[in-house]
Amino acid sequence: MANIKSSIKRIKTNAKKRASNVPVKARVKSSVKKLIKAEDKKEALRKATKDIDKAAKKGVIKKQTAARKKSRLAKKVNKEK
Repeated sequence: MANIKSSIKRIKTNAKKRASNVPVKARVKSSVKKLIKAEDKKEALRKATKDIDKAAKKGVIKKQTAARKKSRLAKKVNKEK
């Protein structure tokens, strides 16, 4: 356990941030899974892109990571057409 006051504070803030980040990451993962199983890939891609962009805007995932995920998903959808 941390003894230094600042490290105790950091543990608390990290726990709060984690509590708000985990649902956002879960939403991204579930929308990607739904895209893979979806019949209407175009609409599912739009939803997944929206969730990825929101996560990047909130700082949960990095901007480049979001761009890479969106690119790979779009490639996958276009390949299946």
